[in-house]
Amino acid sequence: MSPVVVPPVGARIRQARTARGMSLRGLAREIGVSASLISQIETGKSQPSVSTLYAITTALSIPVESLFDAEGETARTPATAVVGAPPDTVLHALAAFAADPGRRIGPLVGSGEREVLELDSGVIWERLGHVPGADVDFLRVTYRPGGTSSSAGGLMRHPGTEYGYLTSGELVLTLGFEEHVIRPGDAVCFESTTPHRYRNDGSEPAVGVWFVFSMG
Repeated sequence: MSPVVVPPVGARIRQARTARGMSLRGLAREIGVSASLISQIETGKSQPSVSTLYAITTALSIPVESLFDAEGETARTPATAVVGAPPDTVLHALAAFAADPGRRIGPLVGSGEREVLELDSGVIWERLGHVPGADVDFLRVTYRPGGTSSSAGGLMRHPGTEYGYLTSGELVLTLGFEEHVIRPGDAVCFESTTPHRYRNDGSEPAVGVWFVFSMG
């Protein structure tokens, strides 16, 4: 069975932008890119890089995870359920989980059932799971040879905490002023507000599991 491909991310971005009354040019100015690039992303003529996607979702105050949601859910205000959160918040997330299983993936996600986002610069995200009310990106990430999280070569930063475990291939992580080579079996974790970038300088795909917890 082939992986499930979600509807174009551009439609979700346009929906969130218009719901906030932000113009296309206004969003472009906010994140420092051209209005034509935003237009091409929204119409599906171009895919954003990882860094551009995070910049857009940060500017629109939506979690990246919401881009996987069914049409019409992008603009909703999610409840965040975390350890130590008020009980009513946790109960709200658990109630949503139980009441509407169509809005979640799991508890088991088969290899042929994963939703997929193909991004610019040779990066593929496959959604491994989702619990309503939790702004968490739980992903199988692939960087093709030459792939990078930023097509412009700059570093990105976004709200949250990032955890990653590489299963195959090799990645170079630029974190602040340091570079780290990540090999199979290596794990990384850091605050995502630290400027960072991933790139694959090797000749084979780099594949791993990433868990990014977004904090408002």
